Amino acid sequence: MKLFRWFLAAAMVATLASGTASAEERDLFDEAPWYVGGGLGYMHFEGDEQVERGVFLGGRLGYDFNKYFGIEFGLDFAPELKDRTFKNPERDRIHDDIWGLRATVDGLLHLRNARNLHWDPYLSLGVGGMYYEKKLEKSNPEPMVNAGAGLFYHFNDTWSMRFDWRSAVVGADTEFDQYFFVGLNYRLGAAVKPVYSVSGGDIDSDGDGLLDSEEAAIGTDPFNPDTDGDGLSDGEEVRIYKTDPLNPDSDYDGLKDGAEVNIYKTDPLNPDTDGGGVTDGHEVIEDGTDPLNAADDLQLFTLQIEFDYDKANLRSQYHNDLDVIIKVLQRDPGATARIEGHADKRPKSQAAYNQRLSERRARAVLDYIANAGGIDRSRLTAIGYGFSRPLVPNDSEVNMQKNRRTEIYIRPSGKAEVHTTSGKLLNPETAQPASLDDGAN
Repeated sequence: MKLFRWFLAAAMVATLASGTASAEERDLFDEAPWYVGGGLGYMHFEGDEQVERGVFLGGRLGYDFNKYFGIEFGLDFAPELKDRTFKNPERDRIHDDIWGLRATVDGLLHLRNARNLHWDPYLSLGVGGMYYEKKLEKSNPEPMVNAGAGLFYHFNDTWSMRFDWRSAVVGADTEFDQYFFVGLNYRLGAAVKPVYSVSGGDIDSDGDGLLDSEEAAIGTDPFNPDTDGDGLSDGEEVRIYKTDPLNPDSDYDGLKDGAEVNIYKTDPLNPDTDGGGVTDGHEVIEDGTDPLNAADDLQLFTLQIEFDYDKANLRSQYHNDLDVIIKVLQRDPGATARIEGHADKRPKSQAAYNQRLSERRARAVLDYIANAGGIDRSRLTAIGYGFSRPLVPNDSEVNMQKNRRTEIYIRPSGKAEVHTTSGKLLNPETAQPASLDDGAN
């Protein structure tokens, strides 16, 4: 009872102290009240018990109601409690080392008295029970009442080290056992979220030529000089090239803005820099032609061919348009044609499915040209791109209609594939990647 009176008195003092705490202090215990911990301890039993000592592994789970009061759940496992030898030969021994398991629930009273204090002493009072591998002279498990003290040392809001002592009154015989514990604690969710602020003038944290306040306004990352990863810094995109720093391919031609500026010398805001009728990306990735020379562009036919939903059957209304392609190929027996199918992207569109569907649709067009025009299939190639190569953003019905297209590129006889001015073709993986959603278009 005397120990309980001391605990109650200390609680009253802490309550009065908490009323004078600074209002500006971060309320860590509202933001992150839970903590977990673990460590190593030592059990020491009173001299007339059948076990005498043992090392244990301990785990702790705690909840702080505020900076002064908390509750803690403990679980300790002692893999080897030593068998005690008695001078009295009539005393019952267990004749072997055994394991033990202890569970506790303690109330903690923290004696904090200063703001941001690293040292955190506390008092504790609680109940628990001890279960032994073998039944001893007493009950198993044995109930106990714990009282003690301890000390946390807080390295920061998240991590702390702890030193604990508990004295336990155990069983009906009121044995007094001692427990010592050393461990580490981790407070869940206590890491302070970064708050970006500027004092004494604006700064450019990533050195990309844009102030952090400007980046916050346009949505780029103030700590990443190239937010969209296109090879141009955010500052170059905004101040020099007027491209979109959040879109790696501002003109949707299949080439990243950085590749257009630094490798191919094309205009990152014009999908067809040379005005030859074929986009820069298609010239570089597929055709091997020069995106700065209109004379070598292939002959492009773009058809807005509509298919029934989830179907790849070619409607007869488009035969007249395709007959024009057939005539071009018939007049030039050495010409070849590449047929590309494209789809729009809706919220539930799935990349893999639309890829296969666009391939089937391109193949349907190829079949018509070959069958109706008598064109040798060796001169024809069909490929589908799903929604991975849009002409414009899929942000309206009008734009989605533009992206649902079939493109036919005809290479006249005698026009061999050439390299770009850079001397090499761009890896197709640098084109805009597809994303995975659901549906078919």
